[in-house]
Amino acid sequence: MTTDPAAAEETEPVTGPEPGGPGAGPGADDDGGSADGSRAPAGPDDEAAAGATDTEPGSGEGGESEPESESEGPAADGASGDGTAADTTAQLSEAEAELAAQRELRERIERRKAEKAGPVQAGARLSGKAADLLAAVRAVESGGKPPASVFTEPEPAPRRSAPEPVRQPQVMPSATPAPVASEAVDTVRAVLVEGGAPEALAAQVAAVLGEGADAQLRENPWQLLRVAGVRPEQADGFARALLGAECGPDDERRGGAVTVWLLEQAALAGHTALEAPALHAALAQRSVPDPDAAVQSALAEGDALVFQDALDEPGAPPAPAPSEDDGEGAEGEAERPVRVLIGLERYALAEESLADGLARVVNSLPKEDGSAADWESAATGSAAELIRAVAGHGLVLHTGGEASRAEPAALAATARSLGLRVCAAAHTPDGRRRFAALLASAERAGRGAASGPDPLSAPGFGTEDETGAPDGPHHGTDDGPGSPARAQDGAAGAHGGASGRPGGGQPGEAGTHETVTTVAGLLAGTEGPGRDADGMLRTDLLIVLDAPQLDVESAAMLAESLPDGARLVLSGDPGMLWSAGPGRVFADLLAARACPQVASRTPDPGPIGELVSGIGIGELNQVAAPGKEVVIVPVRDAGEAVHRTVQLIADSVPRAIGIPAEQTQVITPGHGGAVGTRALNTALKERLNPGPGRFGGFDPGDRIAYSPAPGRTVPGQVVKADADGLHLECAGAAVVVPKERVEQTVRHGWALTAHQAVGARWPAAVVVLPGDAAQALTRPWIYTAFGRAEQHLSVVHGVDQALPRAVAEVAAKPRTTRLPALLRAQVPAAG
Repeated sequence: MTTDPAAAEETEPVTGPEPGGPGAGPGADDDGGSADGSRAPAGPDDEAAAGATDTEPGSGEGGESEPESESEGPAADGASGDGTAADTTAQLSEAEAELAAQRELRERIERRKAEKAGPVQAGARLSGKAADLLAAVRAVESGGKPPASVFTEPEPAPRRSAPEPVRQPQVMPSATPAPVASEAVDTVRAVLVEGGAPEALAAQVAAVLGEGADAQLRENPWQLLRVAGVRPEQADGFARALLGAECGPDDERRGGAVTVWLLEQAALAGHTALEAPALHAALAQRSVPDPDAAVQSALAEGDALVFQDALDEPGAPPAPAPSEDDGEGAEGEAERPVRVLIGLERYALAEESLADGLARVVNSLPKEDGSAADWESAATGSAAELIRAVAGHGLVLHTGGEASRAEPAALAATARSLGLRVCAAAHTPDGRRRFAALLASAERAGRGAASGPDPLSAPGFGTEDETGAPDGPHHGTDDGPGSPARAQDGAAGAHGGASGRPGGGQPGEAGTHETVTTVAGLLAGTEGPGRDADGMLRTDLLIVLDAPQLDVESAAMLAESLPDGARLVLSGDPGMLWSAGPGRVFADLLAARACPQVASRTPDPGPIGELVSGIGIGELNQVAAPGKEVVIVPVRDAGEAVHRTVQLIADSVPRAIGIPAEQTQVITPGHGGAVGTRALNTALKERLNPGPGRFGGFDPGDRIAYSPAPGRTVPGQVVKADADGLHLECAGAAVVVPKERVEQTVRHGWALTAHQAVGARWPAAVVVLPGDAAQALTRPWIYTAFGRAEQHLSVVHGVDQALPRAVAEVAAKPRTTRLPALLRAQVPAAG
């Protein structure tokens, strides 16, 4: 493939749309879905079920994160995978740890609900100081004398730093499904073959349906819809083959199964529940003659739950309080508008648990702990408002762009200096690395302010972060749990490093492995401070970065894991794309106004920062870019878009900007289409790392995107392949993906979607906007994609006026959630 050496010089550094681009065409996804790879639309009215066969797990608003398979169903059984299970089953995988944590959460919720439902004996559940006070009151009532010690405050015990856990570099295993007995798989395979379904689905069906899967399929063939990728029309054909004349669209079993399937598809689109009219309309579109009966069938089976949430109409006065003269059925209560929602049990429990956990965080912080003066004296600089808010509140929301991350870093450094145990969790390993560098810088600045000029800030210093690596992005090179640098600085952890103070460590050391983690690693227990005997995180302050990426289940597990009295700070950019999983936790909390909200006034610097800031408020401005920080490359068709993209990566950006190809990331709206990630990765591999692809399409040196779980993507590189599987290096950690999992979890990574790239940044980014992707563009997508570049942004522009129109008019797709109503019932608005 030839290149044009003057490609970068021929373009002008402006951001306004260029004429000549093709108009809006069909969606870019060649699989029949939308160009952004999101197969499930905003609601069932738009056929929430559309595209299920090719939809990746965790799709929807963030659905590109999990590599989708070209085949229908799981990988074929052709790969033997000899020896692959020996090394991976001996160690708990990250995904299995997450599932175990979710099971533990659900059990805790059920126990709490059972306790609430049971009779409560007065004082039976009190302990500690509260129990002593109750005993004193009862002694006075009975004429006795209370113990004097009850009304005296004991001296607080000095805080002792927890010992630093010993962590050894370890291989990060690939997530593998639980093994299923071969006999069970064989019996399921026989039923599938009899019904005309692909026998390759046997292992997946046996794992999903569990014991007696073959009998369940014969009893209710529509149970096949529980398997990811199966659509109703396919399940209908399977049922007709097994049941014959007994099969019909009015079958009660079909109605219940299709109801659950629609709710699952809605969850892929980000909804935690659906309004009853919308669900009924979607069932009618799927030829269910009696939608209400179908919903009742799903409710009776326990597959779904129904809720009635009160509606607070804008501008309407609050509902009047019932007076003594009102009967049991007060008219004010009866006339209050409600909406009926139907949702899957797992998401209903998660939202209720999240609301309970947040209410506990808000209410459990001691009103007076004697530290107000310490917090106030530390509240300086741009983080002063955030520090003051955290000093007096258990839950605080912090909003701002990339530059504003320095403020939670200053907060973390302040809290550590006050002796608090601090943990910060980012969405990606790259976000973890960047925040660790900010935290190390904040701590050096704090030491310099206390003891004079810091020698590390003198000329010649400051070019390395706390891991000993040069500043700037190092994707997949220096920040994994198994990296030598990470193992070395783990010796001075956050809870008692070499200095012996909480949050200690030597100058320049931030104890990053204990203090700064990823959300997934923190929940799985592979990173972070660990948990106490009660299962609570050993932390006094938890800072969650990239908060818009929190789905409702992850947020619930974090809230449930915080000990009483701990503070929680959720920090993020509200203009970013929402989570891959269901829910819109950060946006719901911002709208609920149930806690202090601190908006950063720190702008993102440079032409890229100015451009992205304008997009955030709906304006696509032309910015001055004297150093070619922003370059527009107009194209006429898909072929030219691919050619220009390869030219920019391989030649123009390295030559004109000085950023090598390995530090430049391509971002495009979808996986399919003529300019999707598949087409671009094929062209980029041919130019940058040609090879036969003898290891499942991969060669050593290939850039890849590895998805250990739905909704999460880690950039990396192929190292080698052997009998154990495909060996990768992802964020500094070794990953071995078994042969049978490669097709489902690994794709080439020169080109990503914006949902896959969220939470990470690169020195340079090339955003490709082909003409057929015009309908997929939204303001959050453009805001996220353009913001992935640190020093240089090239826009391969073929959407004509669709770009400024999307920035000005197309907001994020709405999501239906219950969290606002649940919060209103437990946490009053902050005003």
